[in-house]
Amino acid sequence: MTDTLQKQKVGFISLGCPKALVDSERILTQLKLDGYDISPNYHEADVVVVNTCGFIDSAKQESMDAISEAISENGKVIVTGCMGKGTDAESIKAANPEILSVSGPADYTSVMDAVHQFIPPTAATHNPLIDLIPPQGVKLTPQHYAYLKISEGCNHRCTFCIIPDMRGDLVSRPIADVVSEAKTLVAAGVRELLVISQDTSAYGVDVKYKLDFVDGQARETRMLDLAVALGELGVWVRLHYVYPYPHVDKIIPLMAAGKILPYLDIPFQHASPRILKLMKRPGNQEKVLERIKNWRTICPELVIRSTFVVGFPGETEDDFQLLLDWLQEAQLDRVGCFKYSPVEGAKANDLPDHVPEAIQQQRWERFMETQQHISAQRLQQRIGQQLEVLIDEVDEQGAVGRCYADAPEIDGKVYLDDFTDTFVGDALLVTITGADEYDLWAEPVYEDEELDG
Repeated sequence: MTDTLQKQKVGFISLGCPKALVDSERILTQLKLDGYDISPNYHEADVVVVNTCGFIDSAKQESMDAISEAISENGKVIVTGCMGKGTDAESIKAANPEILSVSGPADYTSVMDAVHQFIPPTAATHNPLIDLIPPQGVKLTPQHYAYLKISEGCNHRCTFCIIPDMRGDLVSRPIADVVSEAKTLVAAGVRELLVISQDTSAYGVDVKYKLDFVDGQARETRMLDLAVALGELGVWVRLHYVYPYPHVDKIIPLMAAGKILPYLDIPFQHASPRILKLMKRPGNQEKVLERIKNWRTICPELVIRSTFVVGFPGETEDDFQLLLDWLQEAQLDRVGCFKYSPVEGAKANDLPDHVPEAIQQQRWERFMETQQHISAQRLQQRIGQQLEVLIDEVDEQGAVGRCYADAPEIDGKVYLDDFTDTFVGDALLVTITGADEYDLWAEPVYEDEELDG
């Protein structure tokens, strides 16, 4: 009898950014609800789902390699995600004619329809008394933190990006739904919510900031109201992909009051007005510098992370030097930098004066050297501070955590060497004892020690 009721198994490969990771979590949750098991390897899987990334050419190649491997190892493959639309979808089908189905990002229905078609579930329905699916669904992150996606798509038309082509225009989730999901995550043990979207600052624009009710209170569908509501949950709330629109100023007092983390992830991309215009990016960089100073006056603990592109078509040495000078003045805490890479379908491909690879590499190295010096100086100032950290790893060599300045995967870490008396997900008070360009070293503060200030 057990054999006849054995569940069908689905293998799953998730590639790309946190927004794609949330898509994968939703598909996996629905698979479990529909009576499927998730296979940890190709050979036990009855079918394999590959959630692709199509942001840049290297990501596309990684997706194509994953598809090819899945076909070679299993044979039954369903493809979804950012490469599942337009010419990329046609390329996937042409290279892999045996693929069972191809669908675009966040198209959960098509994925489930394909799974049902090719391996119908043996368990007709989800039985909550037997199938232990947590209320928060299947998560691909550790238990103590989770991504909270508040919208799909993007209204910007940056010349180097094709995300609107893949994911469409902005579609904001109802604020009551977002807060409800956040509460479910917190109840399940999540201690850090990472708010993500393509443009968090634009949340609610598409629905004209529609009024909704959260726990009986009227809330508008906008970033400020969402931050207020999430700030009442008693966990870390971290904002990602925030465009520096004027209304971001209203968020800073919440950070100063300790309601949400004093952390902003703002993708500035460049500082030269001419290059920003070629990129079709919003924002006046001189005014941004003034606002950063004001933000830090209101909230001195504020940490700003950003990403930049060097070697964009038409970038001159003067443009690049302006970027370095801006970086020195802005004194950002966490910075990532990418060399410009053409993306099929992006309008920037048609711009003149593409920068040679050798010059791109040289500028990337100069940029990173400049930022490393800034980061090292700023982290040195943390020595002697007491900070709360969330523990991400524990082994025989000690514990590794993050403070409020560190988002998982992309920022630095806090190392507690030789300290093992803790568990993943714990929150500890530590004293910072050392620093380098990216990371901190610390020792735990014990209960009998005096807490500074």
